[in-house]
Amino acid sequence: MKRARSLVAVVVLVLGSLSSAQTAVGRDAAIEARVEALLGKMTLAEKVGQLNQYSIERKTLDQDIAEGKVGSLIYVTGAEETNRYQRIAVEKSRLHIPILFGFDVVHGYRTIFPIPLAIAGTWDPRAAQEVARISAVEASAAGIRWTYAPMVDIARDPRWGRIAEGAGEDPVLVSRMAEAYIRGFQNKDLSQPDSVAACVKHYVGYGAAEGGRDYNAVDMSEARLREVYLPPFLAAKNANVTSFMSSFNTLNGLPATANPYTLREVLKNEWDFRGFVVSDWNSIGELINHGVAVDKRDAARLAMRAGVDMDMNSGNYIEYLAGLVRDGAVPEAELDDSVRRILRIKFALGLFDHPYIEDKREASVQLTAADRAAARRIAAESLVLLKNEGDVLPLKKTGTKIAVIGPLADDASTMLGNWFAKGQASEVVTILQALRARQAQGDAIVFAPGGEVTKSTARDIAAAVAAANAADQVVMVLGERGDMSGEAASRSDLGLPGDQEKLLETVVATGKPVTVVVISGRPLVLTWAAEHVRALVEAWLPGTEGGNAVADVLFGDVNPSGHLPATMPRSVGQIPIYYSALSTGRPVGNDARYFSGYIDTNNEPLYPFGYGLSYTTFTVSDLKISPATANHGEIKATVEITNTGSRDGSDVIELNSTVPKGELAHPERKLVAFTKVFLKAGETRKVEMIVPRESLMVADRGEKLQVLHGTYRFFLGNEKRAELEASIDIPAPELKTVGAKSSIVTPEKPAPKHTD
Repeated sequence: MKRARSLVAVVVLVLGSLSSAQTAVGRDAAIEARVEALLGKMTLAEKVGQLNQYSIERKTLDQDIAEGKVGSLIYVTGAEETNRYQRIAVEKSRLHIPILFGFDVVHGYRTIFPIPLAIAGTWDPRAAQEVARISAVEASAAGIRWTYAPMVDIARDPRWGRIAEGAGEDPVLVSRMAEAYIRGFQNKDLSQPDSVAACVKHYVGYGAAEGGRDYNAVDMSEARLREVYLPPFLAAKNANVTSFMSSFNTLNGLPATANPYTLREVLKNEWDFRGFVVSDWNSIGELINHGVAVDKRDAARLAMRAGVDMDMNSGNYIEYLAGLVRDGAVPEAELDDSVRRILRIKFALGLFDHPYIEDKREASVQLTAADRAAARRIAAESLVLLKNEGDVLPLKKTGTKIAVIGPLADDASTMLGNWFAKGQASEVVTILQALRARQAQGDAIVFAPGGEVTKSTARDIAAAVAAANAADQVVMVLGERGDMSGEAASRSDLGLPGDQEKLLETVVATGKPVTVVVISGRPLVLTWAAEHVRALVEAWLPGTEGGNAVADVLFGDVNPSGHLPATMPRSVGQIPIYYSALSTGRPVGNDARYFSGYIDTNNEPLYPFGYGLSYTTFTVSDLKISPATANHGEIKATVEITNTGSRDGSDVIELNSTVPKGELAHPERKLVAFTKVFLKAGETRKVEMIVPRESLMVADRGEKLQVLHGTYRFFLGNEKRAELEASIDIPAPELKTVGAKSSIVTPEKPAPKHTD
């Protein structure tokens, strides 16, 4: 689409479009020919070896590689180490097939960026792409050519620790971020030495784990699966992601690692995905714990028949798969298909032609000044200003004494977050360090930690009060340690841990203006703070340059522009809570008591999805909706936005729609497109957004997705903007069959138990 002179064209990728700069996975004829030629030379044992991934702890690893029993290694890093193992594979194994080295490069390798939830808070896919590109350059120089990212699980329960690793609660936002990460990691050409194959995870439904407990069961309708949880994975597939990771959870009773409906029928057949599927860590072995496999051999059979191509570190494939093929329990054609998929990606990455890493490149690309500057800029963009009563922010750089209080103000390790790869705490700028460096010479900053994250003594709190009384303003840095969110870090209480709430209440009682900076990997319950402090900033887990980014925002060098990617509840009892919930037969206001709500609080969140303030103000007007002329079935929206304040700044425009009445109930509103716009003070700009058909589709009894016939109302998110509304009639239903079978699948009858 050409950019009109008077418009800012907003590129909203169509679900299903392919990057013109990339060849779709499995569509390169030359690669396919090389795959078939190599496959024809392989023994049964060598085929199974390509499906086997080990970690470095295995004692017989060198011998196993030389014998062709290892297709991939996980957590081996550094040019020297990866080259050593690669030489064994390429020079000593019979067929010289290179190893694929994988690593969790989630939000940086050596330069650590904010956690993915924070990056989603930028509402700027360009930021995600930049993070992935820098991460890929650093990781590939250390021999890593495959990353287990991005995570695209929809997460609507902040008790679940892994909400930190994704992009929040909405399929459109998560999809756009997923596409951006994949573009950044894989670049324009996978064979380039600084490209890294992306692995989208966790397929599927993992973010809906019951009780917010990691690894727990998931039970949902086909309609919800199709409408909410599958779209980000389809977006990733259409962005040419090379691999999928099966999840730990059960879906409607069947473990995701043994689910032929989601893996074979939907992913490989319906979507025509030609990359490969890797299990999560030992999730094949855990099929026994789930109760669907009788032993390890049976677990290998179930996973292979379901469509899992690579076994991550359980050892079940390498032990039992060849025997299963010989016994006829697994068709060799299915084994061959898995081997093709893995070889396909190895050829696409150029590993056969350039298997080794240049030693000199590793040091030259790690933690450069330019990358640190990018980390600082993106971290500042991710911060969400939640409250600013009386314009207490920005802080004054001169003439003001500031008390910095809180156990996380000078905690370098926590700033790195929970998937910090090779990031080092010694390279982190803490918030205290950054504030001290920024304050004008001669103006003191008084610091009192107020105790530890999980406990404070009376002496700790008394010292904090004394610091507050000695200052003009107080900045409190409170929240979670980095290890309190992420994998296996579910929480039942989302308040400030330990005695931090008591610390906060005591300092606020001094009467000094208090700004709270929240460090966390999830939305916390901050109801008391929101009511009593003057300013509230969500800083997430902001990475290597997080301290400088926080200081940039607090002192006004950067105008905050982050918006919440996930709803912030006012109490744990509201969870799961998300903006696009279904209406009920007894909505709020229907009756004085007999409505769908609580008797001890209201239904409204503390801060809603998409919320975020700025140091300037914006107004929007003249929303217009019309059919897009360039692409059939798309909708075009235009709106004027004006920066009505005195500061330059960026704002997020969220376009929502309602759905006409259909066979099923649907949310009262859903996000269909968004963009972020920078405006100078006083500037007005007309912005155009394209809404793809897929964003308008809803489930039809769980068997189809369709654009319903009728009137679609469009309005803008954020604060009071929903008052601005436009509509368009879609005259006839446009059906797209996406699968008619249920995800409730009965597993195969277990095979007889075998002795391991």
